[in-house]
Amino acid sequence: MIAIALVIVAAVALFGRVYGQHLAHMAMEERDSAIRKLEIQSQQLELGRTDREAKVKALQGRIASLQAELSVIVPSKNMYSINPNQSLLVADGHLTIGLVGSPLTNGINININGKQQLAAVGDVIRVSPDTSTACVVQIESFDMFKAQFTASCGPAKT
Repeated sequence: MIAIALVIVAAVALFGRVYGQHLAHMAMEERDSAIRKLEIQSQQLELGRTDREAKVKALQGRIASLQAELSVIVPSKNMYSINPNQSLLVADGHLTIGLVGSPLTNGINININGKQQLAAVGDVIRVSPDTSTACVVQIESFDMFKAQFTASCGPAKT
């Protein structure tokens, strides 16, 4: 009877050990499977992040391009573009500016309120259309087809 009890205890112990190893092996397989799935997901997320970064950079480049195009179409405040033999009323109507003829290699002939003068890029021309107003015209750039300048007026300084 003792021998049978010992055989049963040994069989239960052996079965328990084998079953425990089986359960541990199954848990390790599930863990390894979960790790593989997470690695695949991590790689996919990394590819997605890289793709999104590339798209963001492309969109930033496109935004910069569109802003440049927009600034040509709608210049910033007080910035004007004028063609040869054209005149504009600028600075809230205080100044009439005209480009006389085509721009030269060293400057442009600009007419400001009826007074013609030669100006180069960077030149600042101060004009007072009346005693209470002071205006500033600055030549920004020019080429053979147009000239760009800024013009603004404010109260005269005493």
